[in-house]
Amino acid sequence: MGRLPAVTDADFDRVVASAPTPVLVEFWKPGCGHCRALTAELEQLQADVDGRVRVVTMNVEENFQIPAELEVASLPALALYRDGLFERFIGGLGTRDAILKELQLTAEAD
Repeated sequence: MGRLPAVTDADFDRVVASAPTPVLVEFWKPGCGHCRALTAELEQLQADVDGRVRVVTMNVEENFQIPAELEVASLPALALYRDGLFERFIGGLGTRDAILKELQLTAEAD
């Protein structure tokens, strides 16, 4: 189980815009138990979606611009980007299978 790459306000646009696949961003903060649980699910999910979705994390205590632009109000939060543009939020707390279903990748992941 590998660690997920982190993005910052400074490199966010470059990372998201240059991604050849959709990007799923987890917004989290240290000390958030639900965030840690979701990160563990996302680490498992990364193996399922490798090459089809890029999963990254953003610490909202260190990065303010992107979370403010999206009006992230509760943590953890998951945002899906396609072609460099925000598409939608995905329920912030979920299991690997629930997130796969939200991403509409279940048929491909089976």
